[in-house]
Amino acid sequence: MTSAYPITVDDLTERVKAFAVEQGEIPSRNRIKTEFKVGAPKATAVLEALSAAGFDPTRPDAEEIESPRRLHAVPVAEVEDTEPAAMVEPVPTPVVEVEPTTAATEVTVVVDPVPAVVEPTEVVDEVPVSAPSKRVRSWPLLLLAAGAFVAIWGGWVGLGELTGFGPIRLLPGIADSFVINSAITLPIGVEAYAAYALRVWLSGHTRSAKARRFARWSAIGSLVLGAAGQVAYHLMVAAGVTTAPWWITTFVSCLPVVVLGCGAALTHLLNDDDTEAQR
Repeated sequence: MTSAYPITVDDLTERVKAFAVEQGEIPSRNRIKTEFKVGAPKATAVLEALSAAGFDPTRPDAEEIESPRRLHAVPVAEVEDTEPAAMVEPVPTPVVEVEPTTAATEVTVVVDPVPAVVEPTEVVDEVPVSAPSKRVRSWPLLLLAAGAFVAIWGGWVGLGELTGFGPIRLLPGIADSFVINSAITLPIGVEAYAAYALRVWLSGHTRSAKARRFARWSAIGSLVLGAAGQVAYHLMVAAGVTTAPWWITTFVSCLPVVVLGCGAALTHLLNDDDTEAQR
């Protein structure tokens, strides 16, 4: 900013204006002295000129409208330097007083509404929700089982007595008075296994195909065997037979052992998961 020729007040004013616009505010006198390397008189003269012109650094474009136009005299030496060919008499320019506009013009910006983008809605077929079905009561089964229990129990116990089953001391020498009828082993073993095999066959929780297949055929065989035992007993009672034939006695005597083997085999098959092997 330093120069061999001192800067004029007008040039300094223009530079201070540019600096003020850049900073957004009019600098102080000390700031002008520091930034432009001038003395206090010139800094004071610049501030007075800016104040008289109504300069606003935040609205530099409104200076010409807000402040009255000022004229300054041009030295003759400058005119001679710029136009050496002829001397032109300066024509006086009329001074037009323009009142500063204080009210800001309100500008209304009309923005066209952006049409809303409507996303396509996925149409989902409504599936009618059926009312939950009522659970089937199991108490009628108790009535059916009670009647069947009496008939089946009596038939198997009677058949057992005709084939040699009867009262025995379960703990001889320990509890001689503890006596049971061994004929009850027939209804307990055969009919209980039939119910157990039906449960494994018809239940959906059994993963082993072998277990379901074995349970199906053994359950059917147990029910058929139970029906045959009832038929044999009632026929012999109706005919007045007091002792069953040897082949019926042999077959009935093997029933507890057969039931035990079928029950053990079915239990082992339940632990065998062959689902992956079939896939």
